[in-house]
Amino acid sequence: MNIHEFQGKEIFRKFGVPVPDGKVARNADEAEQIANELPGNICVVKAQIHAGGRGKGALTELPDVHGVKVCKSADEAKAHAEALLGNTLVTHQTGPAGKLVQRLLVEAASNISSEFYAGIVLDRSTCKFCFMVSTEGGVEIEKVASETPEKIFKVWIEPGANLKSFQARQLAFALGMKGTQIRSAVKTFMNLWNVFRDKDCSLMEINPLIVTVENDVIAVDAKINFDGNALYRHP
Repeated sequence: MNIHEFQGKEIFRKFGVPVPDGKVARNADEAEQIANELPGNICVVKAQIHAGGRGKGALTELPDVHGVKVCKSADEAKAHAEALLGNTLVTHQTGPAGKLVQRLLVEAASNISSEFYAGIVLDRSTCKFCFMVSTEGGVEIEKVASETPEKIFKVWIEPGANLKSFQARQLAFALGMKGTQIRSAVKTFMNLWNVFRDKDCSLMEINPLIVTVENDVIAVDAKINFDGNALYRHP
């Protein structure tokens, strides 16, 4: 079972994982209103479909319009929302048929210093959970794994056990974090594991996970898949 990014971020908020301020828009007027309510003059409008690669993806009807756009005004956010909603977005994961855009996430822009990748997956080959991070944020992890696998750092979690604080620090060190960044990252990693465990996830990806110039660690993406066998526990 998959959910949209905005739904994943709602779960993250409940578990204390920092995410940007934002709301869902179902029409262009709502997108404009949300953009006006957000702090600062810059916002990000993101198509909500069950597929990755939205930023590079394009509309079949308007090939110059992409699924993610940084907008410098509420008017620009409204115009981009009008272009996206009701049209078909094609990415490398949707196939040529694409997916219809029916809702958008409008959220505050982040003051990005560094971009990373973080993910948790059930590794069936070892019968353990694998928490992995990479300095190659914003890049498809499959591409990193095939071309520069040494840039992916992994820790394994035994079934029935939890992510340990020393493992969370290892993940932060592997990303080259220092000082207050490490404390922020450790808290975020521990909370991400709590989401994964308590919601019976089968996969979680944050790409990118960012560090701001203020040294905060924020999940500006959220991809979560759930184990269908456990859905009866999560009505």
